[in-house]
Parts: sequence; C-alpha cells; structure tokens
Amino acid sequence: MAYVITSLCAGTRDGACLQVCPKDCIHDAGAQFVIDPEECIDCGACAVACPVGAVFDEADLPAEHRAAPDLNRAFFR
Repeated sequence: MAYVITSLCAGTRDGACLQVCPKDCIHDAGAQFVIDPEECIDCGACAVACPVGAVFDEADLPAEHRAAPDLNRAFFR
C-alpha cells in the first residue's frame, strides 16, 4: 500500500478523497475513511484532496501514525 489514511481523518471525514479517487478504493470505516491496499493504484489524488492532511504515502508516515497501515489493512480482512 502506498497511501494510507491516518486518524487525522476521524472527526472531520470531509469526503473529498472519495470524490477524487479514480478506483473507488476509499471506504467508510465508521470513525474514519480507509484505503483498500489491493485496489489503490498509488495515484496520490486523495492526499492532495484531503483538507486535513490525513493521507500519507506509507513511506512518509509521521512516527505518531505508524499504526495506520495496519488499521487500514485490517478493515479489509
């Protein structure tokens, strides 16, 4: 998975990421949105559209959000 949605999404859930995703790989997980790692094409459109900066390339995740990839993946198991 190249892009991941962090907990910064929780409480805001703007939905701009949903509107720009060309593969519809962003899903509502209740508290926040999550990205399906099997469907994501790594385009980065969601990261640009997110008004709260909740979407990161997995390689660039801040230390406080290192658990985000596991949380995103767990939703799709």
